[in-house]
Amino acid sequence: MKAPLIVAVLLIGAAPLYAQGQQPDVAKLKADAQKVVSIIGGDKAKSQTYCQINHLGEQIGDANEEQDKKKVEALSKKVSELEKKLGPEYVGLVNGLKDVDPNSPEGAEISSILETLDDSCPD
Repeated sequence: MKAPLIVAVLLIGAAPLYAQGQQPDVAKLKADAQKVVSIIGGDKAKSQTYCQINHLGEQIGDANEEQDKKKVEALSKKVSELEKKLGPEYVGLVNGLKDVDPNSPEGAEISSILETLDDSCPD
């Protein structure tokens, strides 16, 4: 899965909890991403859930291209439900990534950290 899609999946499921204009603590987000990779990578059930979220993210991308808003909404709801199963660390990371530009060097670095989880997902 491509790095921008990873971040897009995370952003779709994120609830906007931060005030507009707040700058993200990128160093903390990098550390959080590494912690999340460690937690999820060490738990088979959580790894499977993460892979399900990625698969749903691909479906959301397809539905967006088709401009099927109802399907996007339904799939996004499923993503949100699955994210809760990954724990508070994951949810916190998702919320923090909301304020990070995925095309920035920082966003790319965080995406590369998360790519290690993607490598464990079947295609």
